[in-house]
Amino acid sequence: MPAQPAQSAQPNRSRVTDTHDGEVVVFLIGMRINRLRAVRQWWPTALAMPRMLKELFADPGSGLLGARTMVGGGFREITVVQYWKDADHLLAYAGAADRAHRPAWQAFNRQARSNNGAVGIWHETYVVPAGAHETVYVNMRPFGLGQASGTQPVASRGEHAAQRLNPAAE
Repeated sequence: MPAQPAQSAQPNRSRVTDTHDGEVVVFLIGMRINRLRAVRQWWPTALAMPRMLKELFADPGSGLLGARTMVGGGFREITVVQYWKDADHLLAYAGAADRAHRPAWQAFNRQARSNNGAVGIWHETYVVPAGAHETVYVNMRPFGLGQASGTQPVASRGEHAAQRLNPAAE
């Protein structure tokens, strides 16, 4: 699946945190291949997300900050963790008739009636208010929200998680 723009292969040796300010939306979306041999049933679903991510990364105004794809469940489960600027951008993309998501969703729903459960999909959306998240990366390349927004020294937001989660408490 398309990933975020290339990054350095070297880990950052210092303690860093993300640079994102304000609300952030964490959107988890995935699929599970329930019948591995029913390739014609699940393959269109597997191809839909890479097209959407490519479209979103090509449009800086889409509101998508970054995404990471993970595979598990014996390669039957694919999860994409997405970071969005806000819920309005996510919902606008999901409902836009001229973007890749809506036709893919409609096609999945049509196919789901006849695929005998060969593939399942799911999503979860978390709206995280400003100041209600914290991140730390040590000896890591940028990852997650740090990859999506950039990183800065931990001290800029506080040395301890409690300080980063509640900066007004100092």
